[in-house]
Amino acid sequence: MITSKTISNGILRALLTIVVSGLILLFFYQISTVLTYLVISVILTMIGQPISGFFKKRLKFNHILATVATIFIFVLIILGLILMIIPLISSQGQNLSLLNTASIEKDITALINQIKTFLESHNIDSAKALKEANISSKINFSFIPDFLNSILGTISSFGVGLGSVLFITFFFLKDRVLFLRGAKRLIPDAHEEKILNSFEKINDLLSRYFIGLLLQLFIVFILYLIVLIIFGIPNAFVIAFLCAVLNIIPYIGPLIASVLAALLTMLNNLGNDFQTEILPITIYVLIGFWIVQLIDNNVSQPVIFSKSVSSHPLEIFLVILIAGFLSGILGMIIAVPLYTILKVIGKEFFPENKVIQLLTKDI
Repeated sequence: MITSKTISNGILRALLTIVVSGLILLFFYQISTVLTYLVISVILTMIGQPISGFFKKRLKFNHILATVATIFIFVLIILGLILMIIPLISSQGQNLSLLNTASIEKDITALINQIKTFLESHNIDSAKALKEANISSKINFSFIPDFLNSILGTISSFGVGLGSVLFITFFFLKDRVLFLRGAKRLIPDAHEEKILNSFEKINDLLSRYFIGLLLQLFIVFILYLIVLIIFGIPNAFVIAFLCAVLNIIPYIGPLIASVLAALLTMLNNLGNDFQTEILPITIYVLIGFWIVQLIDNNVSQPVIFSKSVSSHPLEIFLVILIAGFLSGILGMIIAVPLYTILKVIGKEFFPENKVIQLLTKDI
């Protein structure tokens, strides 16, 4: 029989559960930066394990020396990127912060006016629509210096984060076996073998995936850089790097990269005639970018997705599409690693399920 005491105890337990859950969520929110460091460190550890293995097997380094050498490679790569990119961003930020925002608005307005003149000369009605919309008067260009200055303001904290990530990654690489032994003590004996097998497979597949992804971005970066250099676009290195990084976002990233490249190409050639110089060179750059993306979509991505995580390209496309609808861009970025983890866990714990057998037959 349900009594008032039973009901009150149930309400108290429910309230206590809600309070405890809220405190836990608040705690994780407060340490979200640390959690981010841990996730980045795990990814770097997966990328670094094959490198460390190379040092140990090929160069006969001991474990600690191989770990130090791997971290040193990470440091060299990061410092190289910083030394090449930060000075350019810094100088642009200083220049824009000293400029009147009216000067920036003037450049954008001049570009829009040139486009309108070109459309009018070809009797295109959209020119009238552009005039009526009066886009340039509705855009507040003052956000540009503020945005760049905010980026420069975060550079100091970036150093702390970078040091923390490299420190954590060093111990993840160095004491990986020790962590596994500690995990074995916490894992129930009944599931120990399955969990450890899942961990090893996930580690192997994701290591291959992240290394393949870095290789893909590097190839795309080089091809973008070649296209921009051929057409003499200023700051080609920075533009190519930014557009290559956007490729991390599946399907949408390359589209954004094309728009960004076209916009920067037009702005960098603003003093020239729109019809005879700006428009042709922008079209050529776009064609070059589309050729690069065609190569990437038909060569690089299928190899990475199909070979590294043992999934069919159509399967990956549907997973990314669903993740995009559910969680937006962030979902699209993490879709493949998360789906790979779920497939491995499914194969270890539900091997008799026919759907899981079909999806994991290549793992």
